[in-house]
Amino acid sequence: MSDPKGTNPNPAPAQSPGRVKPQGKPGGERDLAWAQRIRKQLLGINTGVIVGAIMVSLIIGALIVVAFDQDVQATASYLFARPSDFFSEAGSTFQSFFSSLVRGAIFDYRASTTAGAVKPIFETLTRSVPLILAGLAIAVAFRAGLFNIGVQGQFIIGSLCGAIAGFHLSLPYGLHLLVAMLCAIVGGALWGGIPGLLKARAGANEVIVTIMLNSVAALLLSYMLTTKFMIGDGTSGKSMYVLETAQYPRPFTNYRLDISIIIAILAAIFVWWLLERSTFGFELRAAGANPDAARTAGISVPRVIFLTLVISGALAGLAGTAPILGTERFLTGGSAGSYGFDAITVALLGKSTPLGTVLAGLLFGALAAGGATMQSSAGIPVDIVQITQAIIVLLIAASEAVRYFRQKRKVAARTSAAAGAKQKGEDK
Repeated sequence: MSDPKGTNPNPAPAQSPGRVKPQGKPGGERDLAWAQRIRKQLLGINTGVIVGAIMVSLIIGALIVVAFDQDVQATASYLFARPSDFFSEAGSTFQSFFSSLVRGAIFDYRASTTAGAVKPIFETLTRSVPLILAGLAIAVAFRAGLFNIGVQGQFIIGSLCGAIAGFHLSLPYGLHLLVAMLCAIVGGALWGGIPGLLKARAGANEVIVTIMLNSVAALLLSYMLTTKFMIGDGTSGKSMYVLETAQYPRPFTNYRLDISIIIAILAAIFVWWLLERSTFGFELRAAGANPDAARTAGISVPRVIFLTLVISGALAGLAGTAPILGTERFLTGGSAGSYGFDAITVALLGKSTPLGTVLAGLLFGALAAGGATMQSSAGIPVDIVQITQAIIVLLIAASEAVRYFRQKRKVAARTSAAAGAKQKGEDK
């Protein structure tokens, strides 16, 4: 007998409150929409804004040096009696900031030999290699809408694995270097795969997981550097030296620059191909731009999340070979420095593009190389480099905040005008 109201005569039993299925997107996709908005805003930063922020930050850094210079402060005490002394000293200090930066990063025009004059540009290239590779690791993840804050930990694990292969394996020249590089890449990829798997399967926030893994990696390295396996007959805190067969060759005997700069360029070309020409790169960009549309098109967003963080970790692990197999050739607790965190700024300035990341890495390498000369020749503290980098980020963030509030006011004005026009139409 049919129901007169047309309802189902045998309705399904109501589901108990404890068995209600959670609504929302599965796994790590649930917060990709938020990351997508942040990604669009950061990738939309105008190149002119970035260049302007760099120039203004250098000027502010020079003014800070002037303000804290002892000679300038001494002349400021009798500024109104002899103002020429103050302005002369301030101008000299301001000029020495930029001249020492150029001499340390590009060309030392005071050097007595040609080799010494061009040494700064080689030092800039040397210091930029780990920044470029680590910046590429950040850029790959960021293009997928992921914030891989764990590049520092992946850098550490990569350098640890590369160092172990470098001094514990006995292989022919060339093959030994390739194996050490491969071990570093695999170590970084595995360390990046942990947050990738947790986010893809359990929806864990990659920022929190990667930050925690940074601490785990640092503590693991500290412990390993106390074991005989790592230090041999040396002292605690410093590993054995990497065997010569596993070291990056240096084409120029007078400079620290090695072939890792070529590897960094090849990695940038690979990332460009991956993002712009490969099928997975299309899926990665689609998932980062609009995860809902990507899922509708049949793209497995959890798979993209996992593989992206694996690739990002592999690039970070490769970055770890720059100091271990190249410049230092041994491992300490400070070998990783702050490369993983500086890489975030490098990727930001490069707008997460391979070419932009390379240029930003060269800029930061120049600042690092110039900072050493600024301290030795002009007595300027090397910390001014970190201050300048921080000012760049603050200026870019401030410009984006201004742009956001301007757009918000425009939207509010258009809404108000539309409401006013509608009200006038109703009154008529």
